[in-house]
Amino acid sequence: MKKIIYIFVSSALMLGSASCNDELNLRSTTQFIPEDIWGNENAADGYVIASYQTFADHSNFNVDGNKFYDAFSDIAKSTSWDQYEHMYNKSWMLSNTFGKNSAGPFNCWETEYGRIKRANRLLNEIDEYGVPRYGEDWCDIRRAEVRFCRAISYFFLARVYGGVVLRTDKSGITGSLDDGKYEEDVHRARVTEKETYDFIIDEMNQAIEKLPKTWSGHEQYKEKYVGRATKGMVYGFLSRIALYAASVDGITEQQKKEYYDIVIDAADKCKELGGYDLVKVSANIASPTDKDYIDNFASLFNCKNDGANRKEIIFATYYKKDIKTHEYDIKMRPFGDSKIERMGKVNARIVPTAELTDMFEYKDGTTFDWNDPFWTFFHEDPYCDREPRFHATILYDGSDWEGRKIGTYKGSGINDGDDFFLEYTNNSSTNGHTPTGYYFRKFLMEGEEISTSNKSYNTEIILRYAEVLLNKAEALAQNGDIPGALDALNLVRRRVNLPDKTATHAPDLNAFMKILRNERCCELAGEGLRFWDLRRWNIARETIDGKNVHGHLVTKTAGGIRTYTTVDADGGSKRMYQERYHRFSLPADELNNNHLCKDNPGW
Repeated sequence: MKKIIYIFVSSALMLGSASCNDELNLRSTTQFIPEDIWGNENAADGYVIASYQTFADHSNFNVDGNKFYDAFSDIAKSTSWDQYEHMYNKSWMLSNTFGKNSAGPFNCWETEYGRIKRANRLLNEIDEYGVPRYGEDWCDIRRAEVRFCRAISYFFLARVYGGVVLRTDKSGITGSLDDGKYEEDVHRARVTEKETYDFIIDEMNQAIEKLPKTWSGHEQYKEKYVGRATKGMVYGFLSRIALYAASVDGITEQQKKEYYDIVIDAADKCKELGGYDLVKVSANIASPTDKDYIDNFASLFNCKNDGANRKEIIFATYYKKDIKTHEYDIKMRPFGDSKIERMGKVNARIVPTAELTDMFEYKDGTTFDWNDPFWTFFHEDPYCDREPRFHATILYDGSDWEGRKIGTYKGSGINDGDDFFLEYTNNSSTNGHTPTGYYFRKFLMEGEEISTSNKSYNTEIILRYAEVLLNKAEALAQNGDIPGALDALNLVRRRVNLPDKTATHAPDLNAFMKILRNERCCELAGEGLRFWDLRRWNIARETIDGKNVHGHLVTKTAGGIRTYTTVDADGGSKRMYQERYHRFSLPADELNNNHLCKDNPGW
């Protein structure tokens, strides 16, 4: 009897890291007989490419799908209680969001094991159907791609649950596919969290061995598959994942050092084999201005500049105008953009917090502090002289945007600004107004016609070289090389013309880590890493529990004088983050069906 394969993929899904010319042309929810798929090289390759769908499951552009993970941290705020199906605020304000068998909005057990099962089946079938038709070399590369994607699925599981149940194409009781066909395969214990990360790292290293340095170097593929997994790309992800491995509870100092060594080596090989680097202001500009540095950083997040950005973008999801689009612009734009004639109705569902905006330094490298009386003497307002990443990431009262000035101010005897502040209250919504005084600029496409029928096609960046450098800086510091760590960190700062941090600023590890954590926020804000960083640093509870996020209420008098007041943006509620949230509870189905699988402590 012939096996039937069910492939659940969007007919226009863009390859997770593919060029804008590469589409997955498989029909949705369609049955295939293996011989039919493997009998056609394009269909077989599409079957492999669909493995990258695991990245789409965690798309940062899925604002209404609880995947804008920064909004679970201190640097971003959902503007609603549960409108748009958001769980961002409720997660920390309701004690019953997480409980036995519920990881709440972070639940990914069923989804990722679905991806893993599919990957295992594909790896099993490629031996039977792929090798005879396309040869070992062709299949070796495809196996490596699938193993890379399967490792990423296991990583998504590990960061939520810790240790996992390892199921592979070779772990079945017969030494083959582990698909539950045999009773012995149904019941399998979880491995430790360290063993989980060791498996992921080993899988990625084995994938690297078979992946090409560049797809465009393969004459038979030419440019068609530029952007698929390569050696340098996977090393970039390895620099991220090994940092998580180093944070596992209970490992020895020597084991931590070994993981940090992996981070450092992977970061170096990412650059060496992938040729990645930071996008910088053109050397043709003899005397760059502040605006040049601002525009340069902002251009990283606009797909119209993807050609220039490719040396920094390591992995991304690419979209096509009018073909495969998303709604990020519609759901993140400042409220006043709805008054622009070419726009449809837009509103901001997630906005930056004061905790984020206050992290950005002045352009001369000095720390911003509302309690410092001198900013009122030396600066026109609290925003004008901030570093380039602030202006490229945040829309604030007075920002130049879409040919107008952003106005978040509340009037005092005059009208409110077009983007005016509206206080957040639990069990309600601001209907797209900012409750913090700020909006995100990063990833918005200025000048585009945006509406519910004309959606955005901007590129979603999943990994870029700036993060790899910051990963390396952290690992070097943790291994005792603070001078080397400062060198890596300062490369990121110099790109936006910020002065170097020196040994005076970072005389020890604690001082350096404070700088590093701030730098990661300013560089990577809105890219989905902050919440997971807090967890691996083991400071999520101290950052979230019993705390509020804040905003800055701007008021404007009839004479144009503005005042700035720090306000609570959480509706007066204190957030809750319990110790047991460090690892969430597993689903009931897994625990009931797999008698060897045990839940995490505390649940």
